[in-house]
Amino acid sequence: METIEKSVEVLSELVELNNSRAEGFEKASSELSDNDTDLKPLFQQYAEQSRKFSQELNDCITGLGSNYEKGEMTSGAIHRVWIDIKSMFTGHDRAGILGECERGEDSIKKAYTEAIQGGELSPEVSGVVAAQAQEINMEHDRIKLLRDTAK
Repeated sequence: METIEKSVEVLSELVELNNSRAEGFEKASSELSDNDTDLKPLFQQYAEQSRKFSQELNDCITGLGSNYEKGEMTSGAIHRVWIDIKSMFTGHDRAGILGECERGEDSIKKAYTEAIQGGELSPEVSGVVAAQAQEINMEHDRIKLLRDTAK
């Protein structure tokens, strides 16, 4: 498969994951109790970050001369993680919600690592993906720390 086509495929998967991540954090934010309002701005920040990442990735796809088309990801299981997480929030306490968020962050972190290490990204986009991965890793660690302190 041509490098540009493979780059577009990988970028499209990351777009879908970021869209799911944004939805997951919005759902998590809506499920927080009144005692956990400190997490709302953080979850909204992460949802907005994912929307920004999706747009940047879409710009990369366009720059490669293609268009993003929503489709079935080759790693569909990763996409389903956030879908499953969104349905699990109801009735959970702070630690439970943060645990589910961290599980979702594990999945997107893994997808970014695979995208970078796979060697399938064109040089034009690898820097964008690496910068996003660095932020995703930091956010993952923050969610994990919050989860650990909530236990």
